[in-house]
Amino acid sequence: MLIEGRVAGLVFTLITIGTMLYGINKAKSKLPNVRRIAGLEAIDEAVGRATEMGKAVFCTPGWADITTSTAGATFAALDIVGHIARLTARYDTRLVVAVSYPNVYPLAEQTVQQAYLVEGKREKYDQDMVRFTSSEQYAYAAAVLGMIQREKVAACVFVGQFASEAVDFAEAAVAVGSIAIAGTTSTYQLPFFAAACDYTLIGEELLTAGAYISKDTARLGSVHGQDLAKLIAFGVMLLGAILCTLNINVVVDLLSK
Repeated sequence: MLIEGRVAGLVFTLITIGTMLYGINKAKSKLPNVRRIAGLEAIDEAVGRATEMGKAVFCTPGWADITTSTAGATFAALDIVGHIARLTARYDTRLVVAVSYPNVYPLAEQTVQQAYLVEGKREKYDQDMVRFTSSEQYAYAAAVLGMIQREKVAACVFVGQFASEAVDFAEAAVAVGSIAIAGTTSTYQLPFFAAACDYTLIGEELLTAGAYISKDTARLGSVHGQDLAKLIAFGVMLLGAILCTLNINVVVDLLSK
């Protein structure tokens, strides 16, 4: 028996699942056209700036494990780390990656190593590029702040899940004159990143950026499917607003069921 007041939610959930499955299936034959996010353009610019200055690029995939609800943000962050590693390998720029959780460390290490292999710079890869810090929040934060200060990096990229340390990271980047790029799905930390960083990937832009870089059909297809679901929801909202203006409450009555 369906609970009164939740039928509309169930219907929209099924519609969203349907559009995502449609997007994934369609992506198998042809990848959807996903626009390149401005934050990714900024990363290319930041690595170029670091190369010209002869300084390092710093990045971290956030303070989160891959076994929690924030795993999606962490995996997207690792895709971006891989993109940065390919650029630093291509331009012979120093790279420093700080990792917080033990489960993330081997993934980050493999991602960076693979990037250097792809660019044909295997001999340039150094195990010290990827550094494990701590899963304790403020130990991780202190380690990151120390790396930024000691290395005097020219570019900082903070992507993934963050908590109260976000504002400290952004301020540390500004203090050393670094270009700062951030991206997170944490709505609590987005205002700090948006205020203090040069570029910010807001919410699902981080997940989309990871899908764009990976070129994974399932992830790109799901992005396409979610966009279709949003268009349907927007259409229902627009129709409801117009009908309510005409004092016709059909859509409101349907959504209240």
